Amino acid sequence: MQLILNGIDSVVVLPTGGGKSLCYQTPAICMEGTAVVVSPLISLMKDQVDAALGCGIPTALLNSTQSPAEQRATIGDLRDGRFKLLYVSPERLVQGEFLRLLESVRISFFAIDEAHCVSQWGHDFRPHYRQLKTLRERFPALGVHAFTATATEHVREDIQTQLNLRSPQVLVGSFDRPNLNYHIQRKGKMEQRLTEVLKRHQGESGIVYCITRAEVDKWSQALQFTGHRVRPYHAGLSDETRRKNQDAFIRDEVNVIVATVAFGMGIDKSNVRFVAHAGMPQSLEHYQQESGRAGRDGLTSDCYLFFGGDDLRKWQQIFSDQPPEVRRISLRSLHAMTDFCEGIDCRHRLIVRHFGQDLDHDCGSLCDVCRENRPEMPDAMVISQKILSSIFRQGQCFGADYTTRVLKGSLDQQILENRHDQLSTWGLLKQHDKGLILSWIGQLAQQGFLCRTGDQNVLQITEAGGDLLKGKAQPRLLGPAQGVGKKEAVSTQDDPQKWIGVDRGLFERLRQERTGIASERGVPSYLVFSDATLRALASQRPDSLDRLLLVPGIGQKKADDFGNIILRIIREYCDEHDLPLAPQTAGKAAPREPVTPTGPAMAAFPMFDGGVSVESVMDLLGKARTTVMGYLAQYLEVSPKANLSHWIDSELEQRVRDAIAIAGDERLKPIYVHLKEAVDYDTIRLVLAVHRNPNLKTDSSTLELTRQVEP
Repeated sequence: MQLILNGIDSVVVLPTGGGKSLCYQTPAICMEGTAVVVSPLISLMKDQVDAALGCGIPTALLNSTQSPAEQRATIGDLRDGRFKLLYVSPERLVQGEFLRLLESVRISFFAIDEAHCVSQWGHDFRPHYRQLKTLRERFPALGVHAFTATATEHVREDIQTQLNLRSPQVLVGSFDRPNLNYHIQRKGKMEQRLTEVLKRHQGESGIVYCITRAEVDKWSQALQFTGHRVRPYHAGLSDETRRKNQDAFIRDEVNVIVATVAFGMGIDKSNVRFVAHAGMPQSLEHYQQESGRAGRDGLTSDCYLFFGGDDLRKWQQIFSDQPPEVRRISLRSLHAMTDFCEGIDCRHRLIVRHFGQDLDHDCGSLCDVCRENRPEMPDAMVISQKILSSIFRQGQCFGADYTTRVLKGSLDQQILENRHDQLSTWGLLKQHDKGLILSWIGQLAQQGFLCRTGDQNVLQITEAGGDLLKGKAQPRLLGPAQGVGKKEAVSTQDDPQKWIGVDRGLFERLRQERTGIASERGVPSYLVFSDATLRALASQRPDSLDRLLLVPGIGQKKADDFGNIILRIIREYCDEHDLPLAPQTAGKAAPREPVTPTGPAMAAFPMFDGGVSVESVMDLLGKARTTVMGYLAQYLEVSPKANLSHWIDSELEQRVRDAIAIAGDERLKPIYVHLKEAVDYDTIRLVLAVHRNPNLKTDSSTLELTRQVEP
């Protein structure tokens, strides 16, 4: 946000649901003129515009679905400066006539959403994005800011080059989504697997991804037949059918959409509780984005992936028409995805490592690897050498399935014709399950002892694999999950830990009302309130508009629009069930830990002892204002020399202290609301820091006495 306000180009990478839109919407409100946002899909634009309008931000879009009269009216309002945000497609933005229009109005900056589309190294390359580099030429004084959820370091560098960004700052948030629970298994009886997933998430929103259109039709029909509210989505359907099915899903008229990867980029639905892949995605970038459509509201959600060797063959067939260089990149990404599926490390850790980060701990129980009690094979070296020896004796000319059949002692015609039943490795692992042997081959590939090459995914032994054959390297192999000690996955719907303090009946009553409001306004339900906000309402049961404003996800605009309706429902429900309103325990924070100042903050303490202004400290340390304010808050909370008068007027300080006495000192927002939003958060934070300082006497009477005796 600060970079945008300062006109400095940027590349921002945040995971799906991480708040990218907020990063450019907030500065747009603060700046003069209109921010132009590039968005690749009409449905995505519409969702974002509806969300912004719901928060009171003057916003519009221009796209081909609008009539000429609607477009003229929007352009007229743009000329009059009525918008803070304008959403357009890359195709429209690079048109000469539209660029001339923008040159005639006041533009604050350009934000390019889904910026990975500009790079052929990315997973969703779109040629029109390449033409956006003209923005730097036509508008040299304006900032250009690229936003994406999925970009490796290579892609981030390509974004900077292709958009001709000017000394951009690259900001990369954590790629981890700690609220997602990963379940990754080899394919079995897929109809049974998918039915179990939908049964586990009965009544909840979810997406089932398939590789081909035929699979979408097959599984959507099968799931409909079992009584689930399901619709298909793929490019083979008419535009009208796709639109109707997508709208039905967004408006919660159906629970589940079964789709190819063509579905999703334009979906900003926050209450998707599960995403299931009925086949392996083509890359980890795709998987991170597609699975990331679950749990955008921050609530725990499930991600299921069922994979098999047939997925590799399907993707290779799809890639066959690509240019050689693009195909090579696609196959490399596909093999990395395969290694991920076969991996023996925490799924959360493997994903962030792919994007150049790491976690300092495993997820605990939020993935199948960490959750299941899979023992390490004590004879991993022997098993691995048997597998590699067979691959070597087969001439390194076959894939995993063939190698597994040899090791199982199969008498298939192909094996007999190749005389591989004569190999010394034939039948060496016949006592083990085929799926387990396939898993071991994948684990060896994931550890770098094997690699897959060519169209047939031929297994070849790497240099590290050669060392393993000589006994100079130690592999790890995991056995099958144990029945005893296995932690079964719990449905996000049924997990009692996720509903502590939440009245389920009130939640359902509020959800029904939300559906009605959304229907009347013609917007998706999640744009009215998220599931997370409904849970907070059903837990806190506020009894006034002031208390309603303390609920996460409810600001003044939402309170004005829906406050009286929500309060009425809560009162009626509490009357019916003899429940108290606004219980005192609701939303109560845990006891605060003592503040331990950071090293950089302590370096600023001598300056604060001398009463140096925030602006001077910013210049001396070369730090942003928010950073220095954080240092100052730490100082005021721990230093025995803390003296707030250097930074805040005593009368204003007393106003905040009076508000703290009434609203409590646990959270900033109740104090802010009590002060009628007339005092900024920075001021409240600083007064609160002094209030919490154990080295100072901070009660009002002592403070007033001190003031009286001051010279």
